[in-house]
Amino acid sequence: MKKVSRTALVPYSAEHMFDLVNDVAAYPSFLDWCVKTQVFEQTSSTMRAELTLGLLGQKVSFTTRNTLVRPESIELQLESGALKSLQGQWRFKSLKADACKIQLDVSFAINGLLMRPLEPVLEKVLDGLVDQFVQRAKAVSR
Repeated sequence: MKKVSRTALVPYSAEHMFDLVNDVAAYPSFLDWCVKTQVFEQTSSTMRAELTLGLLGQKVSFTTRNTLVRPESIELQLESGALKSLQGQWRFKSLKADACKIQLDVSFAINGLLMRPLEPVLEKVLDGLVDQFVQRAKAVSR
């Protein structure tokens, strides 16, 4: 099982960063590797969504059930799809009104030998995810 942990201090509120990460429908507009998303259900405390990623010319889809505690955390749990396992958590710690610490911890495992070449690519995608959301925050805050 691969693990990725990243943190960043950003000049944006925890609420703002939580909302950007939770806006799954917008992912294809700024994450190059995200081909499409579909939100199946959403309440104030849960979301069930499918992501389709384009990696090495292959499309990889999976569905997660996310537990939402706005603006503090988003917990991800694999429900179905091309991965063997996926668990993760985003944490947003408010430092002051316009600053927060973002932390992402993800562990995942690829399903089967045919998917094995995708493992380092997915690890790289996850490794850069915090930076991509920081860039997104800059873009939408202009």
